[in-house]
Parts: sequence; C-alpha cells; structure tokens
Amino acid sequence: MTGKGAGAGKEAGAVRAVPWDRAVRIWLYAIAGLVLAMITVGGATRLTDSGLSITEWQPILGAIPPLTEAHWLEAFAKYKEIPEYHFVNKGMSLDAFKAIYWWEWGHRFLGRIIGLALALPLAIFWYAGVMRPGYPLKLLGVGLLVGVQGVIGWYMVKSGLVDRVDVSQYRLALHLTVAFLILALVVWLALELTVPESENTAGRTTARILPLLIIGAIFLQVVIGAFVASLKGGLVYNTWPTMNGALIPHDLWAIEPWWHNPFENPVMAQFIHRLIAYSVVVLVAIEAVRTFTSGASREARGSSALLVAGVLGQAALGIWTLLEAVPLGLGIAHQACAAILLVIAVRHLHVAARKA
Repeated sequence: MTGKGAGAGKEAGAVRAVPWDRAVRIWLYAIAGLVLAMITVGGATRLTDSGLSITEWQPILGAIPPLTEAHWLEAFAKYKEIPEYHFVNKGMSLDAFKAIYWWEWGHRFLGRIIGLALALPLAIFWYAGVMRPGYPLKLLGVGLLVGVQGVIGWYMVKSGLVDRVDVSQYRLALHLTVAFLILALVVWLALELTVPESENTAGRTTARILPLLIIGAIFLQVVIGAFVASLKGGLVYNTWPTMNGALIPHDLWAIEPWWHNPFENPVMAQFIHRLIAYSVVVLVAIEAVRTFTSGASREARGSSALLVAGVLGQAALGIWTLLEAVPLGLGIAHQACAAILLVIAVRHLHVAARKA
C-alpha cells in the first residue's frame, strides 16, 4: 500500500514537472527579452554619446533620477568636470544634458530590472523545488554574470572620465560581449526545457560543429563590431563592396606598431568586420547545404532556412548602415538585429543537436 502510494506520488510529481518547466521557460524568455532590450538601449546610449553623462556608480541610490532642478544642476555640474564636456559638448544646455542623461539612466535602470527579474523568481523557484536538477546552480551562475556585467559597465564608463572623451574600446568590447554571452546562455537554458530530461543527444557531435562555428564567428563579429563602434569605424570608407574603390585600402597599417591596427585603427577594424561578415555568410550557406542534403528533419531544415534569412538580413542592414554613415535608427537596428541573429543561431544549434 505504501509503495503504491509512493509510486503514485512520484508519477504525480512527474506530471507537475511539465507545467513548471513551462513556467521557468517563459520566465527565461522574458529575461532574454529584457537582455535584448538592454543591448538595444545600450546601442542607442553609445550612438547618442550618452554613456558618460552619469559620472558616479550608485547601484542602489542611482535608480532614482534627479527629481528637482537643483538635483539636475548638481548632476550637470559633475558632468562639466569630465573631458567629454570640455572637448566635445562645451556650452551644452541643461535640456541637452537631460537628453543624454536619460539614455544612460535608462540603460542602467534596465540593468537593475534584469537583476531583480532574475533574482526574485529564481529564489522562488529554487525555494519551491520545482526546477530541474542542476538548473538552480546554472541560473545562479547567470545571475552572478549579470552582477559582474554591472561592474564591467562601470569599469567601461570609468575609462572615459579622466583622460579620454570616450570609453576604452577594449572595455566596450568586453561589456558588449558579456551582454551577448548572457543572452545566449539564457536562451539555451530556456530551449533545454523543451527537451525531456531522458532524451539522449549523444552521437550527434558532427551536426553541432558548423552551428558552433557560426556562433563563434558571430561572437567574434560582436567583438570587432565593438571596436568599430568605439573607433567610429563606420564613418570611414562608406562604400560597398569596395572601400572607396579598393578591395584592400592603403591605410590598413597606418598605426605603429603594426599590431595595434586591428584595435586602434578604424580602417582596419572596419575591414576585419567586413571579412568576418563574409565568413559568417559562407558558414551559414555551407550549413544550409549540409542540412538540406543530409536528410535532416523538417524542423532542422526550417531552422537552417531561418538562419540564412537572419544572416542575409543582418548583412544587408549592415551594408545599408555603412552606406548611410551610421544614422541613429540604423545603428540601433544593426546592434539589436545582431542580438536577434545570435538567438537564431543558438536555437539552430539546439535543433541541430536534436533533430539532425
């Protein structure tokens, strides 16, 4: 009798695991949406040169913006002490300062919202014991990475407060890459909850190789894209497919020593960005051919087709953005669509591992 009751309880627990998986998955997709919004607002903050408007890091009190004219004047006075004001925005009005302040405040506020939206439900799900084995610690790791990302963000901003009129391109690249990493991890963990725990994906390593390479190439493109953005590389050689008539511009190696060029020469940064984009297109095309000629499942073929559409759309958007010399709307869209493309690539890897 007792054994039967225990067995029935176990079966009931197994049935309840499905809706809880769904609840956790919806929560993770919501977090991914917030991270995508954060990446988008971060792009707008960079393109509007708003990132240095808040010169202090106050993780708790900083959530409250200036509420009175006196508070606004105090924040503006602090901004007037940094090089960006003296060399770029000398004489700007208080209203103009408010415009850049709100972008940076919104970016930081979204970061706080992400932290809370991750921490509070995680604590509830963990306490209730409804998550799959291993998920509490995995999500705790993601939460810690979100916290580290906040520190990296301030580390980046701090680089532009003393001897520069902008932030370090190295720190910007780190900040953007970690944001994309958080997005990829959250999406992957959500996708894993669509698979029964008993499903075995061993022996499908071959099908994962190209999708993994594609994701690696996208991350590399994000890194170089951050250097292009920080160095204003989108404002040089605004032609395509050549760079002002040349396939290889003459000033790729204009900086000495030569190894500084990929990270400090805007021409070299843009050139590398183009090459990686072409490489991603080629890798995705090869993956599409492999998928459609290997007898892969319908889901895998559909996923591959979506990846092709995503990468071609992002490439076209990148070319358009370059030709127009990076206007605000296109620049924001290009960064947001890069994040969306990463999500598509992560999903394709997940599908390929299961359905190839």
